[in-house]
Amino acid sequence: MKNIKLPAPHFEDHMNIEEALYGRRSIRKFLEIPIEINEISKILWAAMGKSQFRRTVPSAGARYPLELYVLIGNVKGINTGFYYYDWLEHSLEFIDKEDLREKLCHASLNQDFILKAPIDIIIAADFERTITRYGERGTRYVYMEAGHVGQNIYLVCEALNLGTVAVGAFRDEEVKEVLNIVLDPLYIMPIGHKDLNILNK
Repeated sequence: MKNIKLPAPHFEDHMNIEEALYGRRSIRKFLEIPIEINEISKILWAAMGKSQFRRTVPSAGARYPLELYVLIGNVKGINTGFYYYDWLEHSLEFIDKEDLREKLCHASLNQDFILKAPIDIIIAADFERTITRYGERGTRYVYMEAGHVGQNIYLVCEALNLGTVAVGAFRDEEVKEVLNIVLDPLYIMPIGHKDLNILNK
């Protein structure tokens, strides 16, 4: 399969920042409705894309130790599979055609919303990029940066009327084995359309 060039994110306002902050919540139940390609484009750009000056998140010493991987199960115009987000080209780099959501769910203590979400974003870190400059204190900076990325994902999902949840409960080495990556996973963020019937209970 070929790499996928994502459409450029549009900056029209769907919701102001105050509304997004006010409405933000963790969502663990999703409808079986596909994500649009322009939605995943905006989410990935907000998470770690190019900004006017550098990137959409701050990074100590501009070391940028984080990388984004995406499991796609139900996105219009994108085949199911495992992808890497190339922030510089704003594209998805194809890695594997297998739907790894079930295996990732098992490695994440069987939290079934990871399996059922249309997409799962994995935020992973190369700690050495920051530690080589800042020593062991760099570890703290990497975790801070993961928080910045996670919050950006939360807020843009809310602006798009989508839901997500930051998952930190998983078996690290098993996740790395499932995804066949060497970087350390920090967050798994399932994303999908909110199940309003659940929310209203």
